[in-house]
Amino acid sequence: MKIIKKVAIKKIVTDQSKEQLREEYQFKIFQLEQECEQLKFEQKKLEQRSANKKADIAAKFKKELSNRKDHINWYKYKLEQLEILPIGSEINDGEVEAVIDIEEGMNWDDLTDQKSIIIKDGMITKIT
Repeated sequence: MKIIKKVAIKKIVTDQSKEQLREEYQFKIFQLEQECEQLKFEQKKLEQRSANKKADIAAKFKKELSNRKDHINWYKYKLEQLEILPIGSEINDGEVEAVIDIEEGMNWDDLTDQKSIIIKDGMITKIT
């Protein structure tokens, strides 16, 4: 019989991976800031068309802008944490599902132990 099990992906922090994450976070911040500008533009456009629904429009856009600003602050926090993260540390990078063959007589505890895949600079270095 086959079962599906989640396997953790862990990355070892190197100078290269740190720079890659820094660029990724900065790009996400840039995208979110662009979305905020676009939302402000759309809000003004809609408010001019529907003067009687100005309060409703403002409330909806305020919620969306607040959501994006929270995400921007989250990525800024991640950038700060990245700067203090030492080279050689392991960081979680999600999960994948693995298909595992099971048979009668196998030790269930061995199967349920947390498995992980360790990656360094894009190469798998260890499977546990």
